[in-house]
Amino acid sequence: MLIKKIAAVSVSAAMLAAFAGCKGEDATIEELVDEIQTEATSAVDESTIPWLPDVEIHNFDMPAAGEKIAVITVKDYGEIKIKLFPNDAPKGVENFIGLADMEYYNEIIFHRVIPNFMIQGGDPRGDGTGGKSIWGDSFDGGTSENLYHFTGAVAYANSGATSTNGSQFYIVNTPDGYLENTCADYYTYSNGEYNWPKNVAEKYNEVGGVPYLDGGYTVFGQVFEGMDVVRAIAEVETNDSDKPLTQVVMENVRIEEYAG
Repeated sequence: MLIKKIAAVSVSAAMLAAFAGCKGEDATIEELVDEIQTEATSAVDESTIPWLPDVEIHNFDMPAAGEKIAVITVKDYGEIKIKLFPNDAPKGVENFIGLADMEYYNEIIFHRVIPNFMIQGGDPRGDGTGGKSIWGDSFDGGTSENLYHFTGAVAYANSGATSTNGSQFYIVNTPDGYLENTCADYYTYSNGEYNWPKNVAEKYNEVGGVPYLDGGYTVFGQVFEGMDVVRAIAEVETNDSDKPLTQVVMENVRIEEYAG
């Protein structure tokens, strides 16, 4: 179970083949990538884009006292604290809490680390081919109009559709304010096929992230404390398959009540 990465200005055939799933059909997104120019696209005038209506963005809502949060303790790195969104991603949150309570994630590694993109874990095989949900098979977590792939977002990896979610998840790790291409760029080069609410596009410009994954993956959480840990993990040396040469181990993933 993987996620597809679209390079800022060009993508090799090997890279495209290495990733599965994205916003829309694979063929369409590959055509979109082919259209993206090899120079910066900052000349796109965002004021001319007919954006979708604004929505409520929930990614950066802080948890309330007594609310359930997820805490990932990473050996030699520290803790990553995640706000969960049961109202926006009910099945995704139910699955993650269930797996954590079963101690499913304990001693599992982050098997895939790509700088300026994401860190991925949750596969007991440690190679990106395994994992299951609390229901014993894949599940469809859907998507929410209130959650997006901003820096720090937590989502399930899949095999091309949200109906193939299992246990593998990733954390978006882009530098603050960093975008390979803006929402306006993707809108322009897809001739309007890919579009976002204006306030979402503006938030991406502010905090960074990977907007081209929206619509194809179930976002169910957001890191609100411990992005320094995520950043540190992103510094590890990896092999040609993006697997860390030194294992990055989740000692445990537990569900706690937020103290406030």
